[in-house]
Amino acid sequence: MAYQLSHEMFDRYLAALSATHRVFAPVVKANKNKLADLDLITYDEVSGADQIIWSEKSYFSPKEIFYPIRETLFRFVGKEAFVPEVDQKPMLILLRPCDLNGIDRLDQIFFNNGVSKDFYYERRRKLVKFAVIECTEGFDSCFCVSMGTNKVDSYDMALKYSGDSITLDIKDETLVPDGYSFGANEDFELDFVKSNKTKVELPDFEGVDLNQVFGHEMWKEYTSRCIACGRCNTSCITCSCFTMQDVFTDDEKMLSERRRRWAGCHIKGFSDMAGGHSFRDKNGERMRFKLMHKVYDFNKRFDKHMCVGCGRCDDVCPEYISFSKSINKVAKIIQEVKHEK
Repeated sequence: MAYQLSHEMFDRYLAALSATHRVFAPVVKANKNKLADLDLITYDEVSGADQIIWSEKSYFSPKEIFYPIRETLFRFVGKEAFVPEVDQKPMLILLRPCDLNGIDRLDQIFFNNGVSKDFYYERRRKLVKFAVIECTEGFDSCFCVSMGTNKVDSYDMALKYSGDSITLDIKDETLVPDGYSFGANEDFELDFVKSNKTKVELPDFEGVDLNQVFGHEMWKEYTSRCIACGRCNTSCITCSCFTMQDVFTDDEKMLSERRRRWAGCHIKGFSDMAGGHSFRDKNGERMRFKLMHKVYDFNKRFDKHMCVGCGRCDDVCPEYISFSKSINKVAKIIQEVKHEK
């Protein structure tokens, strides 16, 4: 069922929905950008249409809503262990198609990458429903069309923002508060972006000796340019790596806890081992690992590319390293390798 609402009507709907759901959407936070004294667009809880940023891309993805940057897995009190509880109130997240496709990739990692589902991820993820914001133009760095992630067909709600009104297409009836009336139904069909300014040619790895890609000179360029700040990892919707910390909070009372926190292939210490060894010492090797995971390894296992073409990594890199151009470079290298055969 689809309904066209004014901003005031939409605000009343959110107020009614807040009795049963927490609603998250892109918002602007003044002077919070780490690169400069600028505004930061990120995700937060909202209560009205005017809080929501409809026409700009968020700096960070919505994944931290249900996959926290830092999370306590369990606490020790003496010899007893306790798992902290989480807020059980359902959540509704407003997001674009690329991000919803990205969350599908996260689900693959946390649900299907091992012998059992990740308990800590699942207990929050099962509380989440998704409202897709119609995106028909994209942004300069987006390449979702090339990645096939510009469309979605599974969502709980769709929204179209048109300045003075917001059209809702509600598929999940639990998102209609009890006794709530929207008025007359509207015709609505969710539209999607059909072309991006940035285009990517995906590498065809079939029949290629990967050592010829791994040993290519291009990775040395990234060793000299990349500063391993990790912004590409932390802004990415599909980066899912984490590390563990055991922390004593009170030695005398024998209080301690185990924490999980985000990690990433471009963050210092990611591939370090005991004895001071590291699998990937050079930043170019880290870039190679990330790129191959996004467009080769994950696809080989799950039959879809991990990268969804949101372009955030291009947006946030202080060294102006373009991931989309990196993919195109690898595609060109593979073409050259095949031509030499």
